[in-house]
Amino acid sequence: MPKLPSKMAAFVMPLLLSILMTFIVSLVSTLKSLGLEAFTVQGWLSAWGLSWLIAFPTLLLVLPLVKKLTSYLVHT
Repeated sequence: MPKLPSKMAAFVMPLLLSILMTFIVSLVSTLKSLGLEAFTVQGWLSAWGLSWLIAFPTLLLVLPLVKKLTSYLVHT
């Protein structure tokens, strides 16, 4: 499989992180909200899609700030 250029890492990392995090968090949130009896995969995937649409651009915007804060807090 061909790989993307290294400069794409700044885009791919937040993309993958947002997919995985919203997938898990929306599952937990949907189960907590509806309970196991009312839970449906369709409802969960709908919640996941909406949360991902918000999370990915947010990650792209806040990642530079998070990197700066991390470098301030962590000795390298």
